[in-house]
Amino acid sequence: MTKTDIIEGVYEQLGGFSKKEAAEYVETTFDLVKDALKRGDKVKVTGFGTFTVRAKRKRKGRNPKTGEAMDITARKVCTFKPSNVVKSLLRS
Repeated sequence: MTKTDIIEGVYEQLGGFSKKEAAEYVETTFDLVKDALKRGDKVKVTGFGTFTVRAKRKRKGRNPKTGEAMDITARKVCTFKPSNVVKSLLRS
């Protein structure tokens, strides 16, 4: 599913406004989520899941192509933990 698919779904299911307005609503929602994650906040969507930012430390790794040892730099990653509702949907 792409952002365009989400916009189309919002447009079809909610109606009452144009596709351009639906795109603006979806884009605003994504901007709010991105801003919260950038600040280091947790984003919890009840019934869907939780997005968090986690720090990964510097570590040793290996280039899979050459086998050469290398350092992997410290960085932040976004993680997602699905809610029990989503987990149960995926099990069936």
